[in-house]
Amino acid sequence: MVDTTKIKLTPDRTMNVLSQLEVMQLIDKTNTHVYETFRKCALAVLNTGSDTDTVSEVLDAYADFDIRVVQQERGIKLEIDNAPASALVDGEVMRGIKSHVFAALRDIIYINNELSNNTAIDTSTSMGITNAVFHTLRNAGLLNVDCQNSIVVCWGGHSINEIEYKYTKKVGYELGLRGLDICTGCGPGAMKGPMKGAAIAHAKQHQRGRYIGITEPGIIAAESPNPIVNQLIILPDIEKRLEAFVRSSHGIIVFPGGAGTAEEILYILGILLHPKNADMPMPLIFTGPKESKEYFEQIDAFIGTTLGKEAQDKYTIIIDDPQAVAQQMKADTQRVWEYRRANQDAYYFNWLLHIDDDLQNPFEPDHENMAQLALHKDQPINILASNLRKAFSGIVDGNVKENGIKIVAQHGPYKIHGDKSIMAPLDALLRSFVDQKRMKIPTREYIPCYELVL
Repeated sequence: MVDTTKIKLTPDRTMNVLSQLEVMQLIDKTNTHVYETFRKCALAVLNTGSDTDTVSEVLDAYADFDIRVVQQERGIKLEIDNAPASALVDGEVMRGIKSHVFAALRDIIYINNELSNNTAIDTSTSMGITNAVFHTLRNAGLLNVDCQNSIVVCWGGHSINEIEYKYTKKVGYELGLRGLDICTGCGPGAMKGPMKGAAIAHAKQHQRGRYIGITEPGIIAAESPNPIVNQLIILPDIEKRLEAFVRSSHGIIVFPGGAGTAEEILYILGILLHPKNADMPMPLIFTGPKESKEYFEQIDAFIGTTLGKEAQDKYTIIIDDPQAVAQQMKADTQRVWEYRRANQDAYYFNWLLHIDDDLQNPFEPDHENMAQLALHKDQPINILASNLRKAFSGIVDGNVKENGIKIVAQHGPYKIHGDKSIMAPLDALLRSFVDQKRMKIPTREYIPCYELVL
């Protein structure tokens, strides 16, 4: 039996040198926000392979978990009590997981100290938010000027079935053969499969691939990083996480998923439908095995009914053809390169992409905000897409996040209002997600955290 009661970790190259002030802030548990954020993120990282996606269940299961930053003459070390046994091999924490723990420490220190105290970055403005995302990614070492490989973001559900999971690996393999790097939400399911496939392909090509995981503290415990991730980055909230995806990527692939995947789809459509982005190349492909054809027909029908053909024209659907997906993505990312070069934009960060502050400012899902969402067609379609994104963000919050689960338990399900022309297709789509067990890992019957008021 492996003893997980006491573990010590020393930093590797993942961790930058810390100042004495930064160390003192981490040692001081009275700084509850910084300490608790790091504790939850570290637990999520160590809890890789978990079969639950409910944050409160993870925190309750490891209520005696603790992590301390200990100052040494040469820097720091971490002392961990009662870590999940799945993180260890013969009593030693896996190297990839160890790297993730220190990546979490790096990002939490940076966001709560350097970034929040940088008076030149005003996160009350749209440009300030974009600069905050840029600085966080740069500090994490993601923005590589010399790297010519395109980054393909892969979105999709963490509770997909085995057929869909194997398909994501096949697509990842084809992408890897063509020298494309993978970025996902870092968790299981459709976030892990493309990385596994690409890792084999990169090995065959004798290429060191990048397997980038981008997450945020509110979701990380529900989607623990898989150990294949070799660059883990934690943004402060879901909106900055989504912006980090689209500004650092050169193309996006969407696999089957649930409410979180629908949120991601509506987020990127809300951007691409803005008039300022009319000429912006952003490859967007929906794909899955033939068994998932009906799923994408439902997604396409929902988008067509609510947002119209202009939105449908922003993406391509390819069913059961991993090679075609990779070939099209490779060709499309070359066009992205040409566009950015012609417009003098950075290849490693898409500065020219316009993102409305409505998609940047954190949406706080509570009963009042969910009830007041403007879900009607008497508004620009990019704004409607943004409001629909918020509806799905609230459902994700109520499904798996600690605070959302708590307030739904206290006050009942969120009530979502809107025009029948929006609510009827939304109801049909959500019902299909529930029927297909896409809303959560299906360990028990799903109880909706929302109620549609038709």
